[in-house]
Amino acid sequence: MRIAIIAVGKIKQAGLRADLDDYLGRIRRYGGCDEIELKDGSDAEVEARFRKAIPERARVIALEVTGKTVTSQGLSQWVARGERDAVGTLAFLIGGAYGLPKAVSASAAEQLSLSALTLPHRLARLVLAEQIYRAFTILRGEPYSH
Repeated sequence: MRIAIIAVGKIKQAGLRADLDDYLGRIRRYGGCDEIELKDGSDAEVEARFRKAIPERARVIALEVTGKTVTSQGLSQWVARGERDAVGTLAFLIGGAYGLPKAVSASAAEQLSLSALTLPHRLARLVLAEQIYRAFTILRGEPYSH
């Protein structure tokens, strides 16, 4: 199974970029992992960019502040379900400053909230990558997760 993190905006801060690349590399130990950065624009432009970037037959999870909250264990079960169901790609979508276009979010299989707080998209991407890595370690019984 592949993981795709599809997000509006580029991460330019060197430290944040290094931390994110570290977690993406860790995720790749368990399977494919793609990070796709989209250019911002109008809702219609961003919606079209998301539609083009989402892999065919992906299970799409939109990150929304009003989405379902799960524990790290709960997220690991989402990942396990994707593996069990032979999902080709779990695609996590992160919007820009104004969030995801409503049509993109509505068409997702699920909406997930990383926090009741509104996180900047750069930080949300890092938190998501860390939690996906943690989910794999939970599923494999590895010591990273306490």
